[in-house]
Amino acid sequence: QVQLVESGGGLVQAGGSLRLSCAASGRTFSRYAMAWFRQAPGKERDMVAAISSAGRTYYADSVKGRFTISRDNAKNTLYLQMNVLKPEDTAVYYCATKGDGGTYDYWGQGTQVTVSS
Repeated sequence: QVQLVESGGGLVQAGGSLRLSCAASGRTFSRYAMAWFRQAPGKERDMVAAISSAGRTYYADSVKGRFTISRDNAKNTLYLQMNVLKPEDTAVYYCATKGDGGTYDYWGQGTQVTVSS
């Protein structure tokens, strides 16, 4: 059974940085795409960054140039380095990975990121 556990969220001032981690278990980590999503109160859940099994990356326009997604296959861990944080980045951040059907079927519990002005 695939399990994902996020960590690293917290409270930070605007302009600051945080690094989120997502520890994965239950299958061959390196073979599947992974992504970070976020959801703020009153808003829909949106993808902010993704990384393929080959290491190709995708970023939403709102975070491009500020966030970096990476994966350490030896540690079965996904990361999201977040720099120059803005109050509008405040949200619960979730990591996710694709199932064999090609959709994001597995999700972590989420970690809260709060950016103050």
